[in-house]
Amino acid sequence: MTRLRTPAALALSLAALACGGGGGSQQPLPTTFTLSGHIAATAGQDVDGDVADPVAPRRPNDSAAQAQQLAPVTTLGGFAGAGTDPQDWYKAALEAGQTVVMDVADAAASLELCVLASDGATVVDCAAAGANQVIPVAAAGQYYLRVTAASGSSNYALTLGMNGAAAVAGAAPRLALPFVPGEIVVRFRDDALGVAAAGDLPQRAAALGLTALAGARGRAALLSMSGPEARARALAALGVEPLAPDALDAGADPVLAEKWDTLRAIAALRRRADVESADPNFVFQPALVPTDTYYKYQWHYPLISLPQAWDLTTGVAGAVVAVVDTGVFLAHPDLSGQLVTGYDFIRDPTMANDGNGIDPNPDDPGDAATLGGSSWHGTHVAGTVAAAADGKGVVGVAWNARVMPLRALGVGGGTSYDIMQAVRYAAGLANDSGTVPATRAAVINLSLGCQGCFSSTEQAVYTSARNAGVIVVAAAGNEASSAPGYPAAYAGVLSVSAVDMKGAKAPYSNTGSTIDLAAPGGNTAVDLDGNGYADGVLSTLVKDTTGTREPIYAFYQGTSMAAPHVAGVMALMKSVCPQLAPATVDQLLQDNGGQLTRDLGTPGRDDTFGWGLIDALKAVQAAGATCGAPLPPSLSVTPGRLDFGPGDGSLQLQAAQVGDGALTVTAVSDDAAWLTLSPPAAASGLGAYTATVDRTGLADGRYTARITFTPSSGDPVVIPVTLQVGAAAAAGDVGYLYVLLVRDGVSGVELVKQWDGAASGGSYAFRLDGVSAGTYYLVAGSDMNNDGYICDAGEACGAWPTLGVLTPLGASGPRSDLDFSVAFDPAVAPGGAAAGPPAGPRAFARQPAPKGVAGLR
Repeated sequence: MTRLRTPAALALSLAALACGGGGGSQQPLPTTFTLSGHIAATAGQDVDGDVADPVAPRRPNDSAAQAQQLAPVTTLGGFAGAGTDPQDWYKAALEAGQTVVMDVADAAASLELCVLASDGATVVDCAAAGANQVIPVAAAGQYYLRVTAASGSSNYALTLGMNGAAAVAGAAPRLALPFVPGEIVVRFRDDALGVAAAGDLPQRAAALGLTALAGARGRAALLSMSGPEARARALAALGVEPLAPDALDAGADPVLAEKWDTLRAIAALRRRADVESADPNFVFQPALVPTDTYYKYQWHYPLISLPQAWDLTTGVAGAVVAVVDTGVFLAHPDLSGQLVTGYDFIRDPTMANDGNGIDPNPDDPGDAATLGGSSWHGTHVAGTVAAAADGKGVVGVAWNARVMPLRALGVGGGTSYDIMQAVRYAAGLANDSGTVPATRAAVINLSLGCQGCFSSTEQAVYTSARNAGVIVVAAAGNEASSAPGYPAAYAGVLSVSAVDMKGAKAPYSNTGSTIDLAAPGGNTAVDLDGNGYADGVLSTLVKDTTGTREPIYAFYQGTSMAAPHVAGVMALMKSVCPQLAPATVDQLLQDNGGQLTRDLGTPGRDDTFGWGLIDALKAVQAAGATCGAPLPPSLSVTPGRLDFGPGDGSLQLQAAQVGDGALTVTAVSDDAAWLTLSPPAAASGLGAYTATVDRTGLADGRYTARITFTPSSGDPVVIPVTLQVGAAAAAGDVGYLYVLLVRDGVSGVELVKQWDGAASGGSYAFRLDGVSAGTYYLVAGSDMNNDGYICDAGEACGAWPTLGVLTPLGASGPRSDLDFSVAFDPAVAPGGAAAGPPAGPRAFARQPAPKGVAGLR
């Protein structure tokens, strides 16, 4: 986060304290006066009742019985230490969709956040130790929040917010997420040790108490700590303390304890210098909503102008779409001639359901143990992409393109490690099969997902595939949620939401700021065209109720069905423009003229349909027109909308150029008096804009506005804004505060005067007596970790007149109007505390506590 940015004089090292500025006895005493004012604690802020500062008021909150009550929307500053203050307990009434976020200041400390049910014992979810921990709340109710210092000590900021999608990417993994207990996906950093010292993968794993299951040097590896003995060995080697008896509720499922130990091991691995990343081996599920099967019409193709696009191209065999899924029924007559060589990447024989691990046979044996219970999901997806036009059955979007069947989902879903191997294979990158396809895929379709399962290792794999020239398409998910689901929400992946026969949002479809575009996903709950058949997406399927697989056709619904429509259109585009790059697709999509889509909903991009409904004719025309020619510059502004919840005061927008040539932002305007926009420093107008709202004088309710960006070429970009105004937040309290009057001294910063005290009604009335004329700086902050410095990361901080670049205070006489504000900043540092402190000093020394007053350390 941004802390005190001082002038050059203040950038000197912090000096010893100098209380006052008198001279020799032969000189006359200077005239002195008083400086005073009021410091406002930002409304809705609170402070941990038992921080380490020994003079701060103390309210123990070390157990559920002592839990400190918090308002539903709060930012709190706290401190926890393994030796002296191992736990802080809070309680709050939370609404469905809220998030509990903890930012930890000290990267060396292991602080863990858990949300417990109203009994104070049943664990709802826990996050592993990390700089940023986010736990979403699924249902309204009373909850307990527990912060545990497993090792070390640190300040922290705890935020109870309303935005259910906030801060998920990069956050520490959570207990409630689906992953394989005892398995960890690790990327080692060879340059940290040197190649000779690094050793081979089994040796490196063994040195950490882990077993190497798969992978190789230079890419992700799958490591194991499965079983009680292996877990104990790994935790000991990683320096992780045994699980405390009260960490999980009594009688908890043993699998829960194994998952928690896995997360604690991941947290320890992430702190090692020789580890690039460590993540759980997440379990992904097909992103469909199953329904009854029956064959009828493919209404979903005319909806996206496919018949007209087929007049231009029906695809070419060189345009290969990799379908990473359950595999494909290779003998289906509508698919058997449409396939290129694929692979089965499911490592676990039980999950694979075919009696072995990875092998070169992507045929789908079914993903259920009972006859008639399998989804045949990959077969349905593959048919939408490229089922043959042979006068029978159904037809695919790009029927002369080809499908590369890659099996990564089986019984119970599929793991992130197996999916990553399939993606690497499709992109022609090294993988566990030891082979790559003769021709890499042009497009990868991922009709699968896991909500909240962010992994930096996975992001790196999708970035590598994109850098290899592969267009990656993924289903947005079917939870009817605005929270991001992965892999669709990863950077560089096209996230596809679903619409019904009328082009309206499908009731199950996810929404949110990561949606790129929409496609037909169907709605089997209705029959809008009255033909007697539910309005699902019709494609190839399998019937196995007799014990023998038979080809059939069936209706499914889901974003799983929407994604292959887009993947098929991408194959059509690659058919007319083989060199089409992912970046070019992005620009065509984001062009305000809508070169790939038909706009739906709010003009421009919105969180329901992204940039609109895929239009095959427009997409093929755009690919043909731009192939080999530079694209004109256009303006992209993200996110496509701003939503200010009750706890939001400012949000950011990023204005960027896509395409070639020069482009500037010539004007930015908004239509609301309560909204202001701070531009970036660049003369081009490109960069980060900060939108700030002022709720003063606004009645409770919902307000809307629009921000318009006008570029030097191309169409204006309009960003919708919504503002929620609720009841006034309770008076803030940032804890015991130190107000320092400092000046530039000969050997550094000198502390001239200090006032300290607690808040009264959300305000601190400070008074500094005996001040001589001079030039000073006035700063204020807390010292929750009792290190003798205010404004450390995670502590409350402020300055007169405002925090940022310090403003000199020329004092020549008494003043009583030195008012300013102090607040906790929940963003401890850009990207978390691991990103390190900003340049220059970020804290000021205060006077020590009186002798005999001991604090927690």
